[in-house]
Amino acid sequence: MLNPVAVLKFVVACLAAYFLGNVNPAILVSRAIGGRDGDIRKQGSGNPGTTNMLRVYGKKAAGLTLLIDVLKGVVAVLIGKALGGAGLGYLCGFLVEIGHMWPVCWGFKGGKGIATGLGVILAISPVYGLLELAVAVCFFAATKMVSPGSLAAAVALPILAHFFAPGFFWYALALGIIVIYKHRANIGKLMRGEESKISFKK
Repeated sequence: MLNPVAVLKFVVACLAAYFLGNVNPAILVSRAIGGRDGDIRKQGSGNPGTTNMLRVYGKKAAGLTLLIDVLKGVVAVLIGKALGGAGLGYLCGFLVEIGHMWPVCWGFKGGKGIATGLGVILAISPVYGLLELAVAVCFFAATKMVSPGSLAAAVALPILAHFFAPGFFWYALALGIIVIYKHRANIGKLMRGEESKISFKK
């Protein structure tokens, strides 16, 4: 027989994780800077994420966006672990990513999940998270473009999960595929040699 308290904790954790993912700092920060007309979704690439914030609003706005997105992932996993153990923590890590990429509060149009995903895997296993970060940084350093690093990290996600977080493997595989799909426009630009390099001048 199902334990009503356990079921309630499960539902609360899952909903909290998904709606935590709906909190999009790129949209909120850009509106705080420029009002509704400053909405990051109407500028640059249109993606409400750290990279577009860097290009449009500069380092400080991008740094704040990055920090909040990473913390979202960390908090979601910790909520899941606190209410139901590691298994629920893994599920909440997956759901906060889904909430970030397809937020009901923003018409199901969200970011690509890289920063929030980093927060998720850091909370699951710091070694796993740091290795993922190292993969992304290496490809970014070699190309001066964010998307190759993001794509490499997506490919590495389930591979590293196999060694450092086996219980997260299937979630990691699904997220890796989703992240690659979300970067399909970037893949096309890379193939055509049109992808923009990052500048830190602002």
